[in-house]
Amino acid sequence: MKVLIVGGGNTLYFVCRNFIAKGYRITVINRNHDECVKLARNLNITVIHGDGSESRILQEAGANGADVLLAITPNDQDNLVICQLAALQFGVPRTVALANDPDNAEVFKKLGVSAFSTTQIIGNLIEQKASLEQITNLIPVGEGRVNITEIVLSSDFPIAGKFLKEIELPDNALVAVVIRRNQPIIPRGHNRLMPGDRIVLITLPENHGTVLKVLTGQNE
Repeated sequence: MKVLIVGGGNTLYFVCRNFIAKGYRITVINRNHDECVKLARNLNITVIHGDGSESRILQEAGANGADVLLAITPNDQDNLVICQLAALQFGVPRTVALANDPDNAEVFKKLGVSAFSTTQIIGNLIEQKASLEQITNLIPVGEGRVNITEIVLSSDFPIAGKFLKEIELPDNALVAVVIRRNQPIIPRGHNRLMPGDRIVLITLPENHGTVLKVLTGQNE
């Protein structure tokens, strides 16, 4: 897979290193000459010094053959323009923009550009850890439209000891997997949920808190 990254900063080095470990071919476009030199010296990647919002620079970086473009500059407007250029002019099939301002993430999506916000991600992780220790994993997928949550079932949860068919979950919620003593169980109505079980739960963002309350008896 060929990945084109436009941006800079300290995080970029580790992102590139992670992608290289997965076997991806990486090209970076960066406005900062010193950062370009450092990246080129320390990583086996192609580095282009220039402005990634210019068509000429994107073409020089091989945008025509890129599978994915990631725009992570500090300027949200630049990230949007870069992704739109890559998709419309160069036919890059997958573009993702960093929304430094989390309010812009939804705007980007309405304009057809996939976006993520580190502020929202960090906020979700903090809320997760601060609100309920039994929630061990929370992953937004489908561009944030679906949540996959792993919950460790405590003996004081209202569902402990109940059969799955006895639990009334809101619409668009599913107990997908139960892991008991490291063995996965695809649950059916006759399966009883026991303390210590790890429940993999699928919800939508709008009903996530309600579902957690049904399962745990506590507010999210």
